Amino acid sequence: MSMELWDLLDKDRRPLGQTHPRGRQYPMPHGTYHTVVTVYTVDDRGRLLLTRRAACKGMYPGWWEVTGGSGIAGEDSLTSARRELREETGIDAAPEELHLLGSIREPSAFSDCFLVRRTLPADSLTLQEGETDAACWVSFWRFETMIHEGLIPPPVALRYGAMLAALQAEVGRDAWLEPEPGSGREDNA
Repeated sequence: MSMELWDLLDKDRRPLGQTHPRGRQYPMPHGTYHTVVTVYTVDDRGRLLLTRRAACKGMYPGWWEVTGGSGIAGEDSLTSARRELREETGIDAAPEELHLLGSIREPSAFSDCFLVRRTLPADSLTLQEGETDAACWVSFWRFETMIHEGLIPPPVALRYGAMLAALQAEVGRDAWLEPEPGSGREDNA
């Protein structure tokens, strides 16, 4: 497997014309950034798709998360979001299906967050071996409970917090209400 490279950006998101190898063993040069993407997949019942990180992952093994990852050299963020969604879930979304919710400048990355709507059974997804090993649909109420229970990686929770208003504007605030038994919005985890 070849080494994954990231395009480096400056604080104003201008390309520096340099790449950087992925990995904690390669600290990024001070004052540089790379692109990270998050994809919130929401079904017709207002539930959020989560995948579980494979047990072999170096960081947060077994934790639940939304689709996401780093952009690789030569990709724009939309291309990265589509690739991550396809790799981690098997969902092949057309560019026009992904809606940019917003961007966040983090300590070493620009994080672009997208929304895609898709309704399908969690057990019909094609999970990426070594990346994801389970999937489920949860209400946003349950997702926030999982954050408080320590089941969601902190970076995922922080990005979610930053995108909450944009998500609520797109999905509708009712999706955050505690599901009532028999409403069809209960978790299937």
